[in-house]
Amino acid sequence: MDLLDFDPRDHHGLEDIDLLSAGLPRVQASAASNRSRGSSHELELLMATVKLAQSLRPRALLIDNVAELAVAGAYGGIREQIHDKLAQLGYRYKWFVLNAVDFQVPQDRKHGFLVALQGDLIDGFQVPSPSRQSPPTTGEALLASMASRGWAHAAEWARLADKVAPTVVGGSWERGGADLGPTGSKRAWARIGVDGGTVADEVPGPDFSWDPSLGRSGMMALTTAQVARLQGFPAEWLVAGRKTARYRQVANASPPPLAQAVGEAIVTALAST
Repeated sequence: MDLLDFDPRDHHGLEDIDLLSAGLPRVQASAASNRSRGSSHELELLMATVKLAQSLRPRALLIDNVAELAVAGAYGGIREQIHDKLAQLGYRYKWFVLNAVDFQVPQDRKHGFLVALQGDLIDGFQVPSPSRQSPPTTGEALLASMASRGWAHAAEWARLADKVAPTVVGGSWERGGADLGPTGSKRAWARIGVDGGTVADEVPGPDFSWDPSLGRSGMMALTTAQVARLQGFPAEWLVAGRKTARYRQVANASPPPLAQAVGEAIVTALAST
């Protein structure tokens, strides 16, 4: 149900909660600057989550959102509102930014996090440290799938795609069908011969003629499964729905390796007392 309509008093079994975790719609800077108008649905959901923490009193609260929410001056007023409410409830907290690329995800993708814990539990929380191993490049991550139907240029393309992927965006309800994001994102994908204006039903076949100089007609598009790979989804995970619905779920998700790192850090803090 809509979080704005959820009242914990109408539900039983919500006592003794360890963690309230919220991967919320991204709060845009315009909502931060116009917060007094109360017109941003994303901002309303953010504050409703904090209010829910007030009702449920979980031992830990995790909120994942845009990196700017955690550090940018434009969002300072929102952070101050959250601080005031959490401090009254006895929570201490940390804001921080992590890049998925530092956790073996083949994508440059920053997330902003708020972790709040009751009382002194925050003393046992350590912001996850980056992996010592380099992430795979886009080509390394997708070579096997690109070649799976016999496409002759798969290895050539993988050599071109010798860096991690741009940030996977798109999938918003306001954007219509599935694509890899706005104009800037499409240009970034085009530099490695990928058509960012759509999402494919299948990977290139043996007869596909790849010639990026021809524009979109000479480029291949990524499948939802390939985008999931760039997000760090395990291959055995299944995503339900038709193509656009699957893409929205994948593109809007927190990369699982990044989420795991934050989750394990919270577990350690909860076990510290």
